[in-house]
Amino acid sequence: MRPIRLAASVILVVCGWCGVANVAGAQSPEPGRIDVVQVNGLVDPSNAALIRSTLREAERRGSTVLVYQVDASGAVDVDARALVRDIEGATVPVAVWVGPSSGGARGAGALLAQAAGHAAVAPGADFGAVDPVYYDHPSRTVPSEDALKAKPIVRGRSAPATLQDFVASLDGRTINGVKVSTLKGTAGNRTLSQNVHFHKLDLTQQLAHTLDTPWVAYFLFVVGLLLIVFEFFTAGIGIAGFVGACALAGGCFGFSHLPVTPWAVALLLLGVLGLAIDLQAGGLGVWTIIGTGALTAGSIWLYGGSSRLDPKWWVLVLVIGGTVVFMLSAMTAMVRARFSTPTIGREELIGEMGAAVADVDPDGVVRVREALWRARTNRATPIHAGDQVRVISVEGIVLEVEPEQGGARDYRHR
Repeated sequence: MRPIRLAASVILVVCGWCGVANVAGAQSPEPGRIDVVQVNGLVDPSNAALIRSTLREAERRGSTVLVYQVDASGAVDVDARALVRDIEGATVPVAVWVGPSSGGARGAGALLAQAAGHAAVAPGADFGAVDPVYYDHPSRTVPSEDALKAKPIVRGRSAPATLQDFVASLDGRTINGVKVSTLKGTAGNRTLSQNVHFHKLDLTQQLAHTLDTPWVAYFLFVVGLLLIVFEFFTAGIGIAGFVGACALAGGCFGFSHLPVTPWAVALLLLGVLGLAIDLQAGGLGVWTIIGTGALTAGSIWLYGGSSRLDPKWWVLVLVIGGTVVFMLSAMTAMVRARFSTPTIGREELIGEMGAAVADVDPDGVVRVREALWRARTNRATPIHAGDQVRVISVEGIVLEVEPEQGGARDYRHR
């Protein structure tokens, strides 16, 4: 019996020690934490998701304070009123620092600063007007906006110049009914009392946020169209087509969150198509003028909503000028190199036999003397891929061909 009693006593002692340890652990509070969230650029779905997720996480962890570092502008495809309600109803202290000195806040970004329990603007940073809050719908307002404007915001020389100074300045302040403590130590030797955890958009969110940037979406859309046209004229499928498809998809993704004008997008398509038509015809013509004009008009009036979404003038010059130069210079040189042969004179090709690489009805591609040429035939005599053809004339870099047998006589040769 004595061994059993001894074992039981040991077990009771061990259990008692574990219980005391658990109680002690439960009574000792976990060290606090300071969460800092970077909000940059447009307040779009990616940034809105970041604001909400970090707010919920801070409430779950019981963070000492949640700081939003804001360098942001207006909202697109986002309900800013819901964000204001979330910040105002937070159970943890929420503060906003507008910075760094080269940054600023306006529109929805400024509204978030006014919704926080405490806000400050770094010296040199710009704190612009709240209106318009929504860049995609400038006429929409936030019902509680007037009350938010009455909240004091620390500015000027007295405002913290750095994020660390701002976090330190929160020590002793009462935010959202909670007294905040962020410093430890004695006077003259005080440091942050808790670990600072930084949060920003993850890789997927950052990609989506970048694609939502108006000039990026516009640039990718036009570049995607040009690369697809390039792939079409090379008579094959390669890396240019794949990259073009990806760029076009990225541009369309950005357009899905931005106030795009449908007829302006149609003008962009018409502009690239018009330049491609004259490229196919082998020279400058009326379609070059139409295409350039359509591309310019579509670029200027691409976005509705606030004018702050419009691409900068230098972006327009770069894209429009680059497109015209690419189509009239680089593409023309590529087509000439692709569909011509430098070893013979073009007039010597008349009467030569070849084969259709693709249907010529009335335009297509043929192979003559082991070289690919753009070709055209009489509409009355379509030629199928693989059929034998005869060259009857040369117009620039385009061959006029007819079937080996049964070619219709052109009215000019009757």
